[in-house]
Amino acid sequence: MDKRSGNILDDEELKHTLVVQCGIPCQDLANLEIPRQVLQCLPADIAQRYRVLPLSVQDGQLKLAMADPFDFSAIDDLNAISGLEIVRCYARPGELTDAIRRHYGTSAARMANSLAPETKLSTTPESETEDSIGHLHDLAREPSLINLVNLIILEAVGDQASDIHIEPFEHELKVKYRIDGVLHEMAPPSKHLQSAIISRIKIMAQMNIAERFLPQDGHIKFTAPGANIDIRVSTVPTMYGESMVLRILDKSTTLRKLSELGMDEHLLNSFNAVLRRPHGIMLVTGPTGSGKTTTLYAALKHIYTPAKKIITIEDPVEFHLEGINQIQVNPKRGLTFANGLRSILRQDPDIIMVGEIRDGETADIAIRSALTGHLVFSSLHTNDSAGAITRLLDMGIEPFLLATTVEGVVAQRLVRVLCDRCVEEYEPSAQLLEQLGNDAGLFKGKTLRRAPGCQDCHHTGYRGRIGIFEMIKLNDSIREIIMKRPSSSQIRHTAGSDFVDMRGNGYHKVLAGLTTLEEVWRVTQDTQQENGKVKVAN
Repeated sequence: MDKRSGNILDDEELKHTLVVQCGIPCQDLANLEIPRQVLQCLPADIAQRYRVLPLSVQDGQLKLAMADPFDFSAIDDLNAISGLEIVRCYARPGELTDAIRRHYGTSAARMANSLAPETKLSTTPESETEDSIGHLHDLAREPSLINLVNLIILEAVGDQASDIHIEPFEHELKVKYRIDGVLHEMAPPSKHLQSAIISRIKIMAQMNIAERFLPQDGHIKFTAPGANIDIRVSTVPTMYGESMVLRILDKSTTLRKLSELGMDEHLLNSFNAVLRRPHGIMLVTGPTGSGKTTTLYAALKHIYTPAKKIITIEDPVEFHLEGINQIQVNPKRGLTFANGLRSILRQDPDIIMVGEIRDGETADIAIRSALTGHLVFSSLHTNDSAGAITRLLDMGIEPFLLATTVEGVVAQRLVRVLCDRCVEEYEPSAQLLEQLGNDAGLFKGKTLRRAPGCQDCHHTGYRGRIGIFEMIKLNDSIREIIMKRPSSSQIRHTAGSDFVDMRGNGYHKVLAGLTTLEEVWRVTQDTQQENGKVKVAN
């Protein structure tokens, strides 16, 4: 995609234009292998700080790939450090960052390697005595280890990861970042650092460092450059130590407007129509990690005014919404969804959000809240929108109550968006059209897009995610059939000819050049395609 906006160039394109005009060579770093003796001309921290990569050494000259070949102050410094004359080349910043990591390792990996020889702690939980626990307390407060854990988190934030997974195995400790819903394995720290790293994170999350045989949960408030990060921490004991997951919640990237989620115009209008109702229930469904909370938060922000009293009850409260009263579930103290919801009703709210309906008791109170004049939002773990109705019936909710109160159900998934840097066009092959079956006519003769992968997208071909949706807006026909306790397929057939399922909505985004057929198939494989033919929104 062209990075230009009107006649204005962004900084990177402007720099590239100047490089070409000045005759400075442009270096492709994709498959470049650099000898170790060349890399040794500059230390890793210097290459990282100045954003340069040594390419070759010949006749007293050091050829450098630089993100900014016009930084003459940096060139003078590098000349003095290396003792060689600097020959400039230009490399795009994203490619250069990836190449520096590939050849030198990440900052966290390098620091972990430097710490490994200093720490020889046993990593078998049964062997950790009270003395070793005390030693872990001391080690976890060492500046070098603090910096290592901070670097692991900072690099995850920089890669826009949603989670950090720290997994202990018999002979190694793995660190993985979940980026755009897919796990990527990072350079692992030494196994000898396992106990120290886990202990440091436990201290940051105010967890019990001595408890190693029971699951624990904690919370970290972490400040990164230009971002305020909340991190939810979870540990579980495994055969070779504690497995730990850090879920990164970045307010600046997660709190979105309703119009930014990826809903098409027709669905967005239907969704807004339900939001304007004075009472009733709006449900958002999907598996864990499908963006349900983001959609609910966007809906609350969209309808918030100081004239409305809005209260939420969540487990946990992921982000603090300005002007909205949010309650954190605390089962240890008797504050469950059901008990909290009863108390909320005594607060005279206009709008209520229940983070998740997990049982029949919570469902019953939410339904009765809608009957008494409240607008209620909540989420359910079901595969599709029709499944939400059958799930509530299975929970024991009377059909007449459902038919009276539920106004709409949205189901959603997140698909990865094609990387702008390496995207290319192609014509669908006969084999691909055959895979599409009855839907082949939608794509025959169309030009689609795909991305082979580059440094900017970690060679995945994708960068970022967007939602695909389906919505059932309850009409008289659906309300009537609910009284007969229908199956999910019966509800879908009754939804009307304008109902577009998630796969159909995903196909619309494929035709728009946002994602790929393979990605849509990946995230919708658990949904049923009853008719064999998918309607695509216009």
